[in-house]
Amino acid sequence: MGKGNAAELSFFRRTALRAGATTGLATVGLAGCTNDRDAANEETPPEESTEEPFELIHWWTAGGEEDALQALLEGFVESTSYEQSLITENPAPGGAGSALNAAVQSRLVDDDPPSTFQIWPGESLRPFLDSDVFADLDEIWSGNMESAYIESVQDLARDDGTYVAVPINIHRLNNLFYNVDVVEDSGVDPDSIADPAELLEAFETVADAGYTPFAHQTQESWPTVQLWETLFIGETGATEFQSLLEGDVDELEFAIADTLSLLERYSEHFSSDTSTISWEEANGQVIDGEAAFTHQGDWAAGQYSAVDLEYETDWGHVAFPGTEDVYTMVPDAFVMPEPNPTPEMTMAFLRYCGSADAQERFNPPKGAIPPRTDVSTDAFPPFLEDQMHDFEASIAQPPTIAHGSGIEPSRKNELEEVFMSFLESWDVDETTDRIIETLQ
Repeated sequence: MGKGNAAELSFFRRTALRAGATTGLATVGLAGCTNDRDAANEETPPEESTEEPFELIHWWTAGGEEDALQALLEGFVESTSYEQSLITENPAPGGAGSALNAAVQSRLVDDDPPSTFQIWPGESLRPFLDSDVFADLDEIWSGNMESAYIESVQDLARDDGTYVAVPINIHRLNNLFYNVDVVEDSGVDPDSIADPAELLEAFETVADAGYTPFAHQTQESWPTVQLWETLFIGETGATEFQSLLEGDVDELEFAIADTLSLLERYSEHFSSDTSTISWEEANGQVIDGEAAFTHQGDWAAGQYSAVDLEYETDWGHVAFPGTEDVYTMVPDAFVMPEPNPTPEMTMAFLRYCGSADAQERFNPPKGAIPPRTDVSTDAFPPFLEDQMHDFEASIAQPPTIAHGSGIEPSRKNELEEVFMSFLESWDVDETTDRIIETLQ
């Protein structure tokens, strides 16, 4: 990650990122959570104020996500000498991160980087790393921050041993949420559903009771990509899924086709307005008692608390059938582009994001668990405490395709196009061939 000549590097960044634009931006345990906020203040000493605006690009604009970001920024201001008036938010929601990536890429091409931006660590970092636009963050990670972080999350934040990102949370992707009254009225017990095929049988029972079995949106392809990858893990296993991510697909053709066939059968039980609704509106059908189930990351739980629904009384959750010992991770992180318009304030912000205080404030409203192991659990609701226990008990914590941590952006974009075509044709054979071609 050498810096080289500044003029040559600036040209290289513009050239590499413009090339990426043509392909959509191509190229354990949580036990002992006892730390308090005083420790974070010790880790984040006050910094001198600056007159430069600190710009943060993110996609957190709805419900608990926005509340979580505001809690984070309030904590940062309280922990340093910087004032709230110096912070400029630049939201770029939509497309499972694609809108933000496009906005950031355009800024970097124009040599006008923001102070920091939200990103999924892991393979989502790849095109930026290839263009050498991230600062070395080893200084931030030195000391007790590194020892406090879960190792699997540390791995996603590093490039060739050098830290380039600061993860602030861990979302879980392999969830199945349900409306308690609807499943009880339908005579379905979510805890007894053993695998994805049995879930299909439960859908049929729910349909017979007069409800929508599975609230799902197909207006965009990413919710179906994440549903398919979860079906693949549930039917085939996390080890085979890792082989899929690594491009070792020769022995997986049957498994790919089989899970696509199952997905096509699931589609018969999707929401009637599946092609015109957002994922939030699909989740709203579960909230309103129109639908029994939905599959989504645990950020969906924020909608339930926002309308005062009670966990296990009004809504419930199980690991997606067949994935009970898996915790598919979707972490969010912040990075530091170079050259940076506010280097001192950006470093202070990233250091704060890595503190126990920041993660205690941010994660309860976000509906996520902290990547540090020393964060107090007092502020976390019962659902997230259950998620922490599931994380501790998991034997596999794979990254994800749909949310970018497990596959480089160019291939992620290609797979989204493959699945958009699949949603129109439901051609299993053609889609299997295209998935194999994309991942090989």
